[in-house]
Amino acid sequence: MRDGARIQTAIEILEKIKDSRIPMDNTLRDYMANRRYIGSKDRRHIVELVYDIVRATARLEWWLEQTGLEDTPRSRVMAFLMLSGFSVYDITIRFTGEKHCPAVLSEKENEALAKLEGQKLVSENMPDAVQAECPPWAEDKLRPLFGEDFAAQMAAMLEPAQIDLRVNTLKLTVEQAQDSLAKDDVETIRTPYSPYGLRAVGKPYMSATKAFHKGFVEIQDEGSQLIAYICDVKPGMRVLDFCAGGGGKTLGLAASMDGKGIIFAMDNSTKRLEKGRRRYRKADVHNIEVRSLEDEKNRKWLRRQKDAMDVVLVDAPCSSSGTWRRNPDLRWNWYGPTLEEITQIQSEILERVADKVKIGGRLVYATCSLFREENENQIENFLKNHPEYSVLKVCDIWPQGYGNCPVNGDYLRLTPKDHGTDGFFTAVLQRNS
Repeated sequence: MRDGARIQTAIEILEKIKDSRIPMDNTLRDYMANRRYIGSKDRRHIVELVYDIVRATARLEWWLEQTGLEDTPRSRVMAFLMLSGFSVYDITIRFTGEKHCPAVLSEKENEALAKLEGQKLVSENMPDAVQAECPPWAEDKLRPLFGEDFAAQMAAMLEPAQIDLRVNTLKLTVEQAQDSLAKDDVETIRTPYSPYGLRAVGKPYMSATKAFHKGFVEIQDEGSQLIAYICDVKPGMRVLDFCAGGGGKTLGLAASMDGKGIIFAMDNSTKRLEKGRRRYRKADVHNIEVRSLEDEKNRKWLRRQKDAMDVVLVDAPCSSSGTWRRNPDLRWNWYGPTLEEITQIQSEILERVADKVKIGGRLVYATCSLFREENENQIENFLKNHPEYSVLKVCDIWPQGYGNCPVNGDYLRLTPKDHGTDGFFTAVLQRNS
């Protein structure tokens, strides 16, 4: 494809994203699925351009206000290209109006783009929240949380996420996985905290590797790996993964149990659980029992499990604000329940599993959210209603053997700036009576 055709395709995708009620990655996938004729290199270029433009939403809006240009996907693409080093001439020779290319620039667009020539995406005149791409509704929550570190923390969430891998230690060692990946020209380094984590150098196409195809590795952010790690499950335990979804953390738990004991993978979506089944087979994991809460028999089974579990993991549904570097559209679009509705769901889930933990056992609560409402506040409210539980400080229980405890407080709160992971929160509670 010519540059003009790539740019026009990006404009069309941004139009669809603007009008869509589903997350951006799904819109992109659906768009590309119906256009098989677009080659892999062109797809990669177009997708990267779209993501870069969505990551710059607030900054582009600010610049368009300065130029007086109407805020449309076409204007955003033009402004982004200009602020990335293009000249007006560079834009003109791509916006030709020819087949598959964007329409010729209008006189107003020419005048507006001339104001952007030589400018950079970030201006010192921008408010720091605009520079950091922090929506006004989130700024009120995150500024008190990060304090003077607000700008730096938010800037780290603008960088694209790296590719982290969790090695399936039921099949091979971390070193053997590295060797296997190297044979397919994928260079990796060890992650700093997860004992079974690898970080890919660059952005390799993992699906083409033997290690991925054979179930030796799974793509999983190191922060997500650490949630399973801090559960500290052992062979022979009974473990309930209550919001198991597609099974990423379930697989981490299974590896730590060395195939011994049993994990009950539960979720309110049978469809999500079926994705997990396929991953369990691929990983050769056989001690996972899948139970969908859509089935009344499983809801009855759950009610009978009082005092039955050594560990209960609640990877709660949340705002996903900790994943903004992967899903930049989530800053500006809310696709599911409101924050108030989400926190209510989280509270109900905690209540539902509180009596399933054995005395001396652990209840592990986790989110991929930055907001206190979904994290510390939830735990504080839960403890008020459940004095039989107490908080286990993260560093007091951090498993020995690899990597120092990454935090100092009671909870495992991770951020891209401080830990190189997505934003995660984890609290480990012990049932005492």
